[in-house]
Amino acid sequence: MTALLIVAKAPVPGLAKTRLCPPATPEQAAELAAAGLLDTLDAVLATPGAHPVVALTGDLDRAARAPELRERLSATTLLTQRGADFPHRLAAAHADTARLGLPVLQIGMDTPQVTPALLAEACERLRGAEAVLGPATDGGWWAIGFRDPGAARLLAGIPTSRADTGRRTLHALRGAGLRVAALPELTDVDTMPDARAVAAAIPGSRFAEALAGCVR
Repeated sequence: MTALLIVAKAPVPGLAKTRLCPPATPEQAAELAAAGLLDTLDAVLATPGAHPVVALTGDLDRAARAPELRERLSATTLLTQRGADFPHRLAAAHADTARLGLPVLQIGMDTPQVTPALLAEACERLRGAEAVLGPATDGGWWAIGFRDPGAARLLAGIPTSRADTGRRTLHALRGAGLRVAALPELTDVDTMPDARAVAAAIPGSRFAEALAGCVR
């Protein structure tokens, strides 16, 4: 069994996916964020051998698709994010999830193209390594996992949202003496070109349907 952790932000208009605006409106960007989170939750909840956990920040009452999100989140262990900045919130989310006594594989809400098969394979690789890292095409990472969740404390010292975040993270993992298994590279959704590329890969998904309603 592996704790499959989603670190997520409530998709509130004006606060979610702001780099999609323009051409998307704040409301459309929030709809896209909500759709992506729901698709991600579906994949996590369908992953065999996974204990679903969500570390959430933001006001879910103001979020797009709030009723649907609440229904899906009810099937997870829901945590509140804590920490002064995003790197510290990442480390804290791992620390809080570690109380389950399981290895932890963490993803975000920016890769709605993940599948149960991909996540199950990532969990399997974690059983044979001390850490796993999934690079993102923008230089960051979309997934990270630790067989010993205590090792995730090193995330607090790694700057995020940089073109070298992935490289810095891999360097920190190896510098801590961890054997790291690589996961496939994915595109995460930050910009509208990202959104279009991801939606094209998952036609019929909530995310693709939400994008179809946005300004092209």
